[in-house]
Amino acid sequence: QVQLVESGGGLVQAGGSLRLSCTASGIIFNIYTMAWHRQAPGKERERVARISWSSGTTDYADSVKGRFTISRDNAKNTVYLQMNGLKPDDTAVYNCNARFKGLGANYWGQGTQVTVSS
Repeated sequence: QVQLVESGGGLVQAGGSLRLSCTASGIIFNIYTMAWHRQAPGKERERVARISWSSGTTDYADSVKGRFTISRDNAKNTVYLQMNGLKPDDTAVYNCNARFKGLGANYWGQGTQVTVSS
């Protein structure tokens, strides 16, 4: 079965940093595009960052550009989200996503809570 397991969330003060990890099993990890999404109560889900399966090309939401960095380690079946300069508006549940659009495959982790205090 497919599993995506996130870790690394927690409570941090504004200006601090966290590193989220998501480890996948049950998929051929290195052919999936990986992404991090987040959703706060009362807000729409937002894609924060994405990294391609092949070239490592990345893209980011404007709200996090310059502060967050997505990376992947295919040998470990893991995608990371390094979050620096955290703001209270970054508070949300963060979910990792594995997608292979050509097959209609789209998998989600259970989420990890990030809370940023002011």
